[in-house]
Amino acid sequence: MRVPVLHAGGVAAQFMKFSLVGTIGFIVDAGVLYLMMYLAGLDPFLGRLVSFLAAASATWLLNRIYTFKGRSTGPRTGQWARFVMANAVGWIINYGVYSALLLTSDFFYGIPVLAVAIGSLSGLAFNFTVSRKFIFNKSIAQPNG
Repeated sequence: MRVPVLHAGGVAAQFMKFSLVGTIGFIVDAGVLYLMMYLAGLDPFLGRLVSFLAAASATWLLNRIYTFKGRSTGPRTGQWARFVMANAVGWIINYGVYSALLLTSDFFYGIPVLAVAIGSLSGLAFNFTVSRKFIFNKSIAQPNG
């Protein structure tokens, strides 16, 4: 059995970097959620919409400069928009799990950061695959934007 080597451009190394960036995204997501809930007075569902956009923007930037460095082409604004759109399916998975936990458990409703964590993990593999194959891939012609 051959063990994959974790070289800088390898898939396993990229997944580890993507996961690290995702951890930072989780911190942004949870932090903005709590700001929206306690400073802006939003409920945890609407607050999560705002926090997701903040986290998606942070993870796009970090993935561009760290995880997939050298694999990015095209203008940043177009790539950011593609990243957010492509990861929307992963976000639907993420938000669905988050919402289900809040709606079915007083425990998770009282501590939504735990539901954010579980939701985030549920969309991780999908988002990595989409990002690696379609967003940060020089071999795919990317439109200007």
